[in-house]
Parts: sequence; structure tokens; C-alpha cells
Amino acid sequence: MKKRVYSGIRATGRLHLGNYMGAVKGMLALQDTYDCVFSVVDSHTITVPYDPKTLRQSVRDIILDYLAAGLDPEKCKLEIQSQIPQHTELAYYLATIYPVSRLEDLPTYKDKKAQYPKYVNMGLLYYPILMAADVLLYKAELVPVGIDQEPHIEVMREIARKFNSMFSETFPEPRRFSTPGEYVPSLAGNGKMSKSVEGSYINLTDDLETVKKRLAAAPTDDGKTGGSLPKQGGVANLFKLLNLFVLPEVYTKFEQDYQHGKIRYSELKEVLSHSIYSELKVLQDKRKEFEEKPKLVDAILEESREQCSKIAEETMREVRQKMGLL
Repeated sequence: MKKRVYSGIRATGRLHLGNYMGAVKGMLALQDTYDCVFSVVDSHTITVPYDPKTLRQSVRDIILDYLAAGLDPEKCKLEIQSQIPQHTELAYYLATIYPVSRLEDLPTYKDKKAQYPKYVNMGLLYYPILMAADVLLYKAELVPVGIDQEPHIEVMREIARKFNSMFSETFPEPRRFSTPGEYVPSLAGNGKMSKSVEGSYINLTDDLETVKKRLAAAPTDDGKTGGSLPKQGGVANLFKLLNLFVLPEVYTKFEQDYQHGKIRYSELKEVLSHSIYSELKVLQDKRKEFEEKPKLVDAILEESREQCSKIAEETMREVRQKMGLL
């Protein structure tokens, strides 16, 4: 039996470069050798303010981005979370064995409370439980997500251990699968790329001029200071992006220019724009092909839904029996 992998992305907008480098690249690296389930986690999406009128299209957009990026339905299953009701059933059962105080201490919960002070709901607190259920439902052992999700992976492990100790060995303890681009920095100068922070990201669907415009707005310094590269801030983030997308000799050239106090950020941003867009263009062309074949996409999703439902129900029968519900 191949080890199983699970990962999902929320339908809060088009995928951006951070999603692609931090999560999708990991998915691509795993689909050839593991039994993979990759999801659009729409039930997670509604824990923050959203538009019900556009949610279904947002879900569809993520699916199209997955296919465009190279996720192959012959090698992996593509799931829409809300279409597999066993996710929420397992989440409720797991919630009965996990302390509220632990959830309240999670940095992600505190961050979302600060970000949406008027939208602090039970689903937001419950988020890590549902995320654990997402992964444990398929008994996945690897989860390709960014490093910022490490606290949630630890919650999964704790829940798996607790369930196994109470009801006998059932779930593996998942671990995070990391990629070289697991932390793609924000264009705004601080933190990581985020769909919720305007000006911080580049979408996978952006054309070359939009990529250039977004990078042009990224903060820099006067370029005359010289010395070692900074560890944080706008310049540091530009060099981190440069390291992800250009050849080593190109990176070295700009690093030396910086060290000698003669860097031209306009040149750096021009080179970086073209390097990023050359990768995005391949995805965009493939995405257009799938957009023009909606029946094919529907068939892919239906076949995956049937396969995922079968696996999910097998897990739930085992869970119900062990918890005394059957």
C-alpha cells in the first residue's frame, strides 16, 4: 500500500505564488509516488467573511488552478471538501476528545481574531479540528503545506495520539512535507504572501504587465548602502523571491551588486518579473484548455468524489465502531 497524502487550499480567491510554491509544488512532488487526495476546503473558507454568490466559482477556480499546475487526475484525487460529509462528522467526534483551551492558544486563531474582530465565530475556533479531520479521514501520513501550518499539524498529531490511546490504534500521526518555496515572502515588505493582504501577492493568473506592476510597488532602499543582504524587509523579500525563480549565477550577480552598493532595483525587478511570468505562462495556457472543457472537469470531479466517499466511509465505519456508535 502506498502512503497517503492529503492537502487542501481554501477557496478565498485565485491561487497566488505563495500557494503554488508552498503547497502545490509539494503536491506535484508527491503525486507520482503516493496515494494523494488534494482538496478545495470550502467548509474552511466560510469561517471568515465571504460572498455566498461567488463561493462556487471560487471553488471551481481552485480546481482549474490545480489542473493547470499539473495535478493529474490519473495520479491523484481532487476533492471538494463539502461534498464529502464525513469530514464534518469525524470533526465532531474528534472535538469531543480535544480541549478548548489548546485551540484558544493557537497563534493562527489569535491572528484571525485580530484580523476579523467582528467575525469571531465557533467555526474559526473549530478550524484546526476540522483540518485534523480532513487529514485523518484519509489516514494521510504526509501533508504538503507551508511552514506556517506547523501548529495545525501538531494538533493533528495530538488528536491522532489521543484517539489511538482511547479507542485503539486507528490513525497515523501526520507530518508536514516541506518544499523549497514553503515560505514565499510578501511583496509588501513584511510577512508572507497572503490573499487577505492586498499588495502582498502575485496571482497565478496575472499577466506579465500585472506581475511587473506588483513587483514595482515592492519597497526597497536607495541601493547605495552596500554590505550584507538584510534579513527582513522589502529588499530581503525581493532576494528571497529571486532565489526561488532565477538561476544561481543571476542571483549571485545581483547579490554582488547589492554588496558593492551599486544595485539597480529596476533591473532586478525586470529580471524577476520575466522569470516569474515564464513559469506562470505555462500554467495559464494549460488552465485555458481546461476552462474550455467544463464537462471533462465535471467528470474528473465526479470520479474523484466517488473514490473519496468510499475511503471516507470506510474510515467512519471503523471510527463509529470503536467509539461505540455502531
